[in-house]
Amino acid sequence: MMRKLVVSCFLRSRSSLHLSTPPPERSVLFSLLGSSIKTGNISPQISYSRNSFCSTTLLNPSIEITRIKSVSEDQSLSYHKGNDIRTTGSNHVVGILHEAIMVNLNAFDDMEKALDESGVDLTTPVVCKILQRLQYEEKTAFRFFTWAGHQEHYSHEPSTYNEMIDILSSTKYKTKQFRIVIDMLDYMKRNNKTSVPTDLLLEILRKYCERYLTHVQKFAKRKRIRVKTQPEINAFNMLLDALCKCGLVKDAEALLKRMRHKVKPDANTFNVLFFGCCRVRDPKKAMKLLEEMIQAGHKPENFTYCAAIDAFCQAGMVDDAAELFEFMMTKGSTVSAPTAKTFALMIVALARNDKSEECFELIGRMISTGCLPDVSTYKEVIEGMCTAGKVEEAYKFLDEMSNKGYPPDIVTYNCFLRVLCESRKSDEALKLYGRMIETRCAPSVQTYNMLISMFFEMDDPDAAFNTWKEMDERGCGQDIETYCAMINGLFDCHRGKEACFLLDEVVDKGTKLPYRAFDSFLMRLSEVGNLKAIQKLSEHMKKFYNHSMARRFALGEKRKSTKLRGK
Repeated sequence: MMRKLVVSCFLRSRSSLHLSTPPPERSVLFSLLGSSIKTGNISPQISYSRNSFCSTTLLNPSIEITRIKSVSEDQSLSYHKGNDIRTTGSNHVVGILHEAIMVNLNAFDDMEKALDESGVDLTTPVVCKILQRLQYEEKTAFRFFTWAGHQEHYSHEPSTYNEMIDILSSTKYKTKQFRIVIDMLDYMKRNNKTSVPTDLLLEILRKYCERYLTHVQKFAKRKRIRVKTQPEINAFNMLLDALCKCGLVKDAEALLKRMRHKVKPDANTFNVLFFGCCRVRDPKKAMKLLEEMIQAGHKPENFTYCAAIDAFCQAGMVDDAAELFEFMMTKGSTVSAPTAKTFALMIVALARNDKSEECFELIGRMISTGCLPDVSTYKEVIEGMCTAGKVEEAYKFLDEMSNKGYPPDIVTYNCFLRVLCESRKSDEALKLYGRMIETRCAPSVQTYNMLISMFFEMDDPDAAFNTWKEMDERGCGQDIETYCAMINGLFDCHRGKEACFLLDEVVDKGTKLPYRAFDSFLMRLSEVGNLKAIQKLSEHMKKFYNHSMARRFALGEKRKSTKLRGK
């Protein structure tokens, strides 16, 4: 048996050797074929029989190997050059489009016009690269995706749909906000469509309501209330809101016109579109929507007007904001009557645009209408004027309100003083402090804390000590925030001995320090090298904190420093 196996193996080896040694005629034919291809006499398109066997032996192996290597290197070089050209071209196109997007990020910027003027031909790889760059800017990415879908000679492929869906569903917040949009994109991807039919969109809205907006139906059932509006309108409003937040107000309006005969709009529908028009700074369209809303029998709320006025004032469109304010006063209802906050927004906007006369006329109008100012009104007006550099107008506002019988209190003065201290206007801050003393408005401990912090930021520890003495003279006791401000300021000014003296005073009084301040003081003492103070402070803090709390604090600080985005 073993002899038969040896013989069979020997025969197999003989046959393999025989097959691997071809006849010399074929090698001559191969050399002639190679030379003819090289000189271009014979076309390289040669067909061989599928069942034929071809094996060759080179007549001059060194020459043939070098020739084949040179040909392969030339082919690979040409391939890499072509690949580099394609890569460079696509990167150049992506750079042009990305720059146009970054320059026009705001909702009121005409990003679509800038992209049209770029004159770039879109391809699927280019769109995918742009979406990958905008993966953390979901609203901008969806706006670009919508613009690309409207371009001629281009249509989205499943890969671009997948990129967009991944961006809109990367977090729970995004999924909740764009879930209906994701369902629409998924349908368009699976059915190779550029839009969603009306009936199918209604079905998507209905399924969304049945699954995610059940609280309205449960509440109506529990209270035995009959809901008069369509359930789909709530989901439809969420869809419009998502489009408006992405700056796609025109698409939202087109969608409303297309779905108006299927879903009847309510007050929230008009509010969403109204906010969208304010976001893109289109006051004419916003006013037109308000008139349509009133004609449809819906009453705009005060929040709607305030949001619009605030948006126009921040954009510098004070005249449009004033027009809306007059519309609110004349054609508005009792529900939408202007409040003190509405007046405060207009007063600050007029003061910022150097319209002092109109500003104080509006103040008198506010008082005559019975809209009494409160603490928040003073705070918003004074902070707005001081931030805009209108300090004198802020003093005039206080005088005007005092003459009308509404003198400011300590909270108002502290709001005024905080803005001045943050701006490091020490002369104005001391002037306001002197005014508080003249008007017999007793300064609070927060007043002195702000002054002390300001002086240390301005490298004036002597003025901070004078403020400390002023507190003692006026009988205003220092709190833990005062001690922390003094100790940190003295350490910053390289006056460690005085800082350690105040720290010993805190420990002797048995006052509880905030854990953040305790951790900061330990670091400062370690820099100074005062081991006794470190041990004394640690023993003192053991009365209030334990090791588990210290660990939680350290983990919390680490989590804050390492998180990428906050939502």
